[in-house]
Amino acid sequence: MSMEYDAKGKVFTHIVHKNAVYVRIQTVTHQIAGEIYLAQDQRIKDELEFAEKFIAVTSARVLGPDGQLVYEAPFITLNRDQIVWLAIEEHPS
Repeated sequence: MSMEYDAKGKVFTHIVHKNAVYVRIQTVTHQIAGEIYLAQDQRIKDELEFAEKFIAVTSARVLGPDGQLVYEAPFITLNRDQIVWLAIEEHPS
């Protein structure tokens, strides 16, 4: 692991620590339950406003309009333009 120091002695590393947040995301046609990862001092709103077009969702469960499981995947990317709403969940469902 490489470490760098600035003139004031602040330490910089190439490792980024992120926290998993369980969320439920509504798109126009489906709901997606899974985890997104945020940097330690980052809000979900900040993650959604990034310039990148897609958001990564891990442990993803895609539910149809009837609430039935349609698809399950360890990782999916979701086009941010398709998000209608996003809510934090206490526990993965």
